[in-house]
Amino acid sequence: MSLRVTFVAAARGAPPLAERFDDDRPLDEAGWDEVQRVGRDLLPLAGAELRYCSPAPRSRATGAALGYAPLVQLALRDCDMGRWRGLTLGEAMAREPEAVDAWLADPRAVPHGGESLLAFIGRVGGWLDTRPVGDGGHIVAVAEPAVIRAALVYALKAPPATYWNFDVRPLSATSVTGRAGRWNLRFDGVPLQSSRS
Repeated sequence: MSLRVTFVAAARGAPPLAERFDDDRPLDEAGWDEVQRVGRDLLPLAGAELRYCSPAPRSRATGAALGYAPLVQLALRDCDMGRWRGLTLGEAMAREPEAVDAWLADPRAVPHGGESLLAFIGRVGGWLDTRPVGDGGHIVAVAEPAVIRAALVYALKAPPATYWNFDVRPLSATSVTGRAGRWNLRFDGVPLQSSRS
């Protein structure tokens, strides 16, 4: 028995360079426009047996706008960034350059007083491993790009530093198939959205 879990990245809540750690802002106008433009490609995923989302406002709004009626899952929340919450990477770097360097270099580091990258990956992976496995079941989860990167690192049993090498675009869909401890990346052939995002 295997399960397919499709992660849908939340629509944009701010321009990429203005993204903030542990951001709780709602979708901006550009995000709503993105959902209207490319959302129809993601509508078939509403047929999944189970539909979840992270507690972040833009993930909840994206899931609702796509007609998923998702259930909020606290385990899919963004990484706890402690005192850096609400800052951009540039702002954190300006305030604490050595701390940011340590955080980027060591997945166990928690210079911000929040959650380490390793703990974050483990939390998201724990959620993935506890999904109910049915015969050919399908789950959809709308989450922040950081959560999806963490899920991919966990599913592929990749080194934690690989987290920084995944580029998860808004409203992209990424699937893994398998069961607890044995996951595979699945390419679904979702239409390219690069010209629209």
